[in-house]
Amino acid sequence: MDAYSVRHGYSPAIVTGKPVELGGCLGRAAATGRGLVYCLAEAARSLQLDLEGATVVVQGFGNVGSWFARLVGGLGCKVVAVSDVGGGVYDGRGLSILAVQEHARHAGTVAVSPGTEPISNAELLELDVDVLVPAALSRVVNETNATAVRASVLLEAANHPVSFGADQVLTDRGVTVIPDILANAGGVTVSYFEWTQNLQQFRWDESRVNDELRKTMSTAWRWVHERSVRDNVSLRLAAFATAVEAVATAEQLRGYI
Repeated sequence: MDAYSVRHGYSPAIVTGKPVELGGCLGRAAATGRGLVYCLAEAARSLQLDLEGATVVVQGFGNVGSWFARLVGGLGCKVVAVSDVGGGVYDGRGLSILAVQEHARHAGTVAVSPGTEPISNAELLELDVDVLVPAALSRVVNETNATAVRASVLLEAANHPVSFGADQVLTDRGVTVIPDILANAGGVTVSYFEWTQNLQQFRWDESRVNDELRKTMSTAWRWVHERSVRDNVSLRLAAFATAVEAVATAEQLRGYI
């Protein structure tokens, strides 16, 4: 932003993810995790899933995973296990996410958080829970462990956490996989909101940011789910088809194809 502004004048809209004091957007830090929660809420309504008391595990406790774990309790869910590169913790009664977060802030890992049981990243993926949220690395669910996944819903918080082969295995087993390009789009959506505010030279309050994010995620879910039902395809294929169709329509309207 600074380098561009030297040549063209103050231009905050040239890049997003800025500190709030330099034109950044309120709510940006939590946006990806919050978007995941909004997406899960919409999925539950459409798929008639009862989230009250639903059990959730989160692999990866960085910015995305930790915010999701903090916020998903608002849907009535309880997070029973979380992990990071140092290991994981489990409590079948539900973890105190704020306590785990405070421990991780001092220890550098969630592992050995007081009052919890240890669990490995591999074991976490195979827990008998309602919702599995891989929020760390790609392909952590693959052909070697896909048959051991016992969650009924897999919410992709990381980028490509399910391999191509595993995706088919999970689909065949009836596991609902909510794809990354839909589920974790909250961060880039709020980056777009930041750009919009910079162009308008006007800052939204955080409640408006969150409300606009909710509306965007809800609309995206509806488009993808309706396409999935109509064409009898997976949510992932429906998401890709919806995206490609939108780009193709825009190109056609502009006379490029």
